[in-house]
Amino acid sequence: MLRKVKSKKMVSSGREGASDSGGPGDSPNAQTPGSIEQIVEAIQQQLQNARRVLVTAHIRPDGDAIGALLGLGLALSQAGKEIRLVLADGVPYSLRFLEGSQLIHRSAGNINSFDYVIVVDCSDLRRTGGVLGDRVPDLNIDHHITNLNFAATNLVIPEQVATSAIIAEYLTRWGLGYNRDIAEALLTGIVTDTIGFRTSNVTPEALRLSAVLMENGADLPQVYNQALVSKSFEAARYWGFGLGKLQREDNLVWTTLSLADRKSAQYPGNDDADLINMLSTIDTDIAVIFVEQKNGHVKVSWRARTGYDVAQIALQFGGGGHAAAAGADIHGTLETVQVQVLEATRAMIARTTIGNGGREKVQE
Repeated sequence: MLRKVKSKKMVSSGREGASDSGGPGDSPNAQTPGSIEQIVEAIQQQLQNARRVLVTAHIRPDGDAIGALLGLGLALSQAGKEIRLVLADGVPYSLRFLEGSQLIHRSAGNINSFDYVIVVDCSDLRRTGGVLGDRVPDLNIDHHITNLNFAATNLVIPEQVATSAIIAEYLTRWGLGYNRDIAEALLTGIVTDTIGFRTSNVTPEALRLSAVLMENGADLPQVYNQALVSKSFEAARYWGFGLGKLQREDNLVWTTLSLADRKSAQYPGNDDADLINMLSTIDTDIAVIFVEQKNGHVKVSWRARTGYDVAQIALQFGGGGHAAAAGADIHGTLETVQVQVLEATRAMIARTTIGNGGREKVQE
């Protein structure tokens, strides 16, 4: 039997959406009253009544976004629901090994034709890339502590290692079942968001949940190799540009990836090809990567050792995430954004004193 999550109130964050210049997108003043158990029961009834379901996740999707979307979407399809899976940026090369990834569209089509809309692994509605238009989602499932609770029903469990883990936890409670493809998608979400079970939030329960997914057909060695180890030739060249510009200042390291780098490497994505996770293996406290985008924005990702909270820096720039891993899309040039973010990151480091056991003091 899967673990029981501690119940707590999950309500609207109360934060207002900021402007289009960089803050989180506007979200309705949604509130989901009651304990997690009550929310889970309500979702079961909602999914049972749904007929045409759209599922989407955040832009520049990672393994957890795709794993959660595919795992839940395929399970709904298996239950007889008509589904449409949507990712504004499509599926990155490294995750196309997942069965069902070919079913993912880049637009919603007629959004009003769906009687139920789900957003997974997305802390605010703006990060869906606008695929929903003005439609308010019916359900928001996420594990980011910075989630804005933007849907009619919000199941947000920051203690979980991945959104895919939340779905795996409650899939059968919602009257849905497993097959190999569903289990493998959800295991991919867990493996990638924990960087192969290496993050500090990995628990025995997360490992037991992963074992359940393996028992339902998921191939852990394949997932680990395809999602974390294997890289395309173009991605390797792209990494080379970033590693060639790597800089260090005390216990802070950073690098940049420009549009020119992407073009020279012939890398097809608009992300960092997971270079940030490699930077996180350097013997340092905080790693930052700046990835230039075509729309006049820069995608910034932080990784930090236990004791630092980079989600608070990301929030300053309209982003979010977790204490140890966060990101933001910031309007501006690569040079300007780099200066602003490094200044804020240095300020956070200066306020934080770290000991061998983790955070000791945050100076006000």
